[in-house]
Amino acid sequence: MKRKRAALYDPYLDVMGGGEKHILSVMKVLEEEGYDVSVFWKENVADKISTQLGLSFQQLSFISDVIPHSSVLSKIRALRDFDVFIYVTDGSYFFSNAAKNIVFFMYPDRKIYPLGMINKIKTYNYTYICNSQFTQKHLLASGIEAEVLYPYIDQLVISPTPVRKDKIILSVGRFFPQLHSKRQDKIIEWFKVLKQKNQMYEDFKLILAGGLKDEDKEYFITLQRLAHDDTNIIFRTNISTKEIVELYQKSIVYWHFAGIGVDEELYPEMVEHLGITPLEAMAEKSIVFCYRAGGPKEIIQDGENGFLFSSQEELFEKMDSVLQNTNLQEKIMEKASSYVEKVFNYEHFKQNVMKIINNKS
Repeated sequence: MKRKRAALYDPYLDVMGGGEKHILSVMKVLEEEGYDVSVFWKENVADKISTQLGLSFQQLSFISDVIPHSSVLSKIRALRDFDVFIYVTDGSYFFSNAAKNIVFFMYPDRKIYPLGMINKIKTYNYTYICNSQFTQKHLLASGIEAEVLYPYIDQLVISPTPVRKDKIILSVGRFFPQLHSKRQDKIIEWFKVLKQKNQMYEDFKLILAGGLKDEDKEYFITLQRLAHDDTNIIFRTNISTKEIVELYQKSIVYWHFAGIGVDEELYPEMVEHLGITPLEAMAEKSIVFCYRAGGPKEIIQDGENGFLFSSQEELFEKMDSVLQNTNLQEKIMEKASSYVEKVFNYEHFKQNVMKIINNKS
């Protein structure tokens, strides 16, 4: 019997962030289900996918990057033999004659929606999926119906053996200033204020970890200047999945500041769309504090499995409260870990992927 074939085109593949892990995990499911899986990209990045995202494929093929630059006929020829084609959109759309076509929205921004008659014609045979209820809500407001496909949190992250927590505040996210920036600038600023206001945090370290691209080095230099000579502020760039997991395991507190100071109704693309790194931190029993905007409001039950905050004062008050109460810490940690294991496990993810593949036309 002829094996089925699936292909992915993600114009952001050089980022290697949470969105890339999410959509490549779909390809991993398809491989397990007997598909030959391919990626349209300019080079073979299988090693980076394995090291930075923790995803290994038996055989992932890379096809010359014909999608963004080729003619309509070239795209049709390139896609016609695929049973499934998945496209992470950046706002450009094209005809595809693959048997099943799926557009994945990483974030809600009207500039990338298939609006207008021409784009609607181009996408007449596409199904839409997205990463969160938050993204889904904003798509629906523009008349686009998308099914939510939550990611899974890898079993590599959910550690069976407890690790002693250190006095570390961790934040993980790509270093970049645009769109849904992780706002490492505010994190540094508030960490310094926290230490000045309360002696309890005198020995705490702040670790900022994440991917760094050449185009964002100017922003990174700005962050280093903000940290100045504070040896308790540590930067870790482009580190492996294993090293990230070790940081989650050691950190008692996790901060997530994406969306701070943004009106999420006016600029939904500038807040966190789900929050994969907070989920990973919760799985490893860090106490998570997320800015109250976007996707984190779906995953954080305030005071139960983590905390939401809207101001510096609220963040500091909640931190003081939980860090002085061992019983509360244990309760939050256990509930957070159990929630992630129950809701964001691989079996649920796999079932949902195959439901979309098999039941959508």
